[in-house]
Amino acid sequence: MLDGTLAPGARVNQYELADAMGISITPLREAMRRLTGEGWIVQDAHRNARVAELDLDEARHLNEARRVLEPAAVSLAAQRRTDEDVAAIESAVADLRPVTSDEGEVALAAHSELHRRLYRAAHNHVMTSLLDGLWDKLERYRRLGLEAGAQAGPRTRDHEEHLELARLVIAGDGEAAAALMTEHIDRSLAAEVASAATQAQDGEDRTAG
Repeated sequence: MLDGTLAPGARVNQYELADAMGISITPLREAMRRLTGEGWIVQDAHRNARVAELDLDEARHLNEARRVLEPAAVSLAAQRRTDEDVAAIESAVADLRPVTSDEGEVALAAHSELHRRLYRAAHNHVMTSLLDGLWDKLERYRRLGLEAGAQAGPRTRDHEEHLELARLVIAGDGEAAAALMTEHIDRSLAAEVASAATQAQDGEDRTAG
């Protein structure tokens, strides 16, 4: 679901999935219950399961929460990063590349890994847990944004901001890292999706009025 293998609204046959994964139906059902609780799966009264549809209000809400949490996390990371954190961040930087439609999956994975290593350097397990959940739920919207901007060319500005975010955290400049992270989130793929949806809704409201 995170990587788009199962599209929004796709039916999930639990027995076929269990066979494909080589597991019994019991652990799969437990996993499905957890995914339903987390909003990934929707089950109807007949216990038919489908991948949850995309919800652009959810994209906006997730992005708003991330906008509060992640700048605070990188600010703390700049204060608390260890030598091990610095090595992990530098390793993630080495794997970075600009996000393009051709290399979307690989580039997005490297992008996500850098962000995770940055906020984990805050050494705040509550923030880390919340941000991990937000990042996972935002993955589908990032891919939607990537598909919508397929002809826009490489996202070189994002790439440059990633390099600068890593540099600021390693240098211990928490204030600058937090400010740049806020700007970075406001220009993210998920933010673009939420903004486009809001503009479309505003247009419909004006037309209806």
